[in-house]
Amino acid sequence: MSDYDDRIANGRSLMVRPSGLGQTLSERIALAFYKLTWRTPLHNSRLTGKLPLRLLATPPDPLPAEAARGKALLMGKFHFQGMDQELASIDYNKLLLPPAMIDYIHRFEWLRDLSAATNRGEGTAVAADIAAEWLAGNGGKVREPAWSVENCAWRLLNMAVAAPFILSSNDPVYRSSILNHFARTARHLDRSAPRGGIRFQRLCGWVGVVAASLLLPEGKARRIVGENGLAVSLAETIFDDGGVISRSPMQLIEIVGLLSLLRQCYLAVDEAMPEVLNDALSRAVPALLGLTHADGGLGAWQGSGHIGPEKIEAIVAASGVRARPHRQALDWGYQRVAASNSVLLLDAGPPPLARQFSAGCASTLALEFSHGNQRLVINCGGSGLVGATIPASLARGLRTTAAHSTLCIDDTNSTAILPGGQLGRGVTEVGLERRDIEKATRIEASHDGYARSFGYNHSRLLILRSDGLELRGEDSLLPAGKAKPRDGVPCHIRFHIGPDIELATNDREGTVILRLPDGGAWLFAAGMGTAGVDESLWVDENGMPRPTQQIVVAAETDKGGLSVGWHFRFLG
Repeated sequence: MSDYDDRIANGRSLMVRPSGLGQTLSERIALAFYKLTWRTPLHNSRLTGKLPLRLLATPPDPLPAEAARGKALLMGKFHFQGMDQELASIDYNKLLLPPAMIDYIHRFEWLRDLSAATNRGEGTAVAADIAAEWLAGNGGKVREPAWSVENCAWRLLNMAVAAPFILSSNDPVYRSSILNHFARTARHLDRSAPRGGIRFQRLCGWVGVVAASLLLPEGKARRIVGENGLAVSLAETIFDDGGVISRSPMQLIEIVGLLSLLRQCYLAVDEAMPEVLNDALSRAVPALLGLTHADGGLGAWQGSGHIGPEKIEAIVAASGVRARPHRQALDWGYQRVAASNSVLLLDAGPPPLARQFSAGCASTLALEFSHGNQRLVINCGGSGLVGATIPASLARGLRTTAAHSTLCIDDTNSTAILPGGQLGRGVTEVGLERRDIEKATRIEASHDGYARSFGYNHSRLLILRSDGLELRGEDSLLPAGKAKPRDGVPCHIRFHIGPDIELATNDREGTVILRLPDGGAWLFAAGMGTAGVDESLWVDENGMPRPTQQIVVAAETDKGGLSVGWHFRFLG
């Protein structure tokens, strides 16, 4: 148990969907006007100044790379999330590619992959060619997405750690253009970091400002401003329990990665990292680990795919933080129960505000459950990984309540997903009670997402035995206050099943046998309703959809509501 968990007593809590975390109308207008100035000679003059002759240091790169992507670059193409783009035909002036791949290119993340795939002698020419072409298309034109706050911060840091690859050219004009881009990017971040549209963007921007202050000459004044801005931004973006206000594991991984790179910048110039940054990393890593399964990999929450243990281990190692997973994070909104070789995860918080995360999901009270290296119950995941294999229409479906292992009334989302993609009305409050009882852990949680439309609150009771071999649950729909609940409404409790598990319906009504690849078996049984098997899918960390199945328990409400008990039990 972590120190944070020690400070949390078992008992009741109530989480309320936050408000007031977005920009005011005047701030949005000011930001829009500021971005219009990017096209003017005025902003270009703001970015013009003394050309640095060199970087003060080259920090090592602690973040994990994908050598396969680097090998693709050596063969003359970008490879990203199942899509290939030939280098010879790419137009850096106007990238007509999926958003995630565009960011991959603009952030120069490909440098990390190239470095992992080859040595400096072979990779320098490839890196120089791509960087020169990119600068020709984007270096002098300040516009989004190339010059967004996040992309600028990542590009500056990625170029710094890969300096041996992009600054080893004998062409003095090219070397000057690279160093000039460092300086222009830093000046752009000086002005743009305080104006980031959402808190996550501002945090990224301030990381870039501080990194520039450490790596470029004459950075004393920039460092003072940058560290002050970063301290404020960390307090606004990261909860006391280490989670982020977007509730997105992908964003938390990105923050840990950025802060880990910034930590290496401090070490490279032999400067002490401010305690506020050490504290942020020390809180963020246990929160991230709180969403890991028994195999060490990450579950699929709020748009992320299923991430394998190797990547999580590498990210944690890069941070330099050694910590145990949080059992529960009341602000972050997730619960974790570890029992022997089993792990239960629960989304026990309201969904994020649309203005803090565009891929938020209607996943309240969804669960995931694993035993050993096998994910038994999962969520589909992947709505934040739109690319060649996940079109926008599929991403929208992956955000729905039905794409998660929870109860859904009449195929209606517990929190509305509006035509424009924003999360609308729905869950505003989540009640939670967690207790350690004899030889088990008991969690009871409820939400009000269906109160307005159907007159019910959804309550979910979960009891995981201490040996991890039985998970009992009960999903109930209870009349919500003075609302008039509707009877005869169809409901479905979905359990999306992990990969490579064979499902077989039993002669006994309401039971399903789960046959695992290692020869083990689990029994699922529901106390009422009809249990059936249907097709499903899950999305891996590279944005690739994979086929799987789901157990669906169908029932209908009556005047008193609904209560369906169920359990998963290990058979051997």
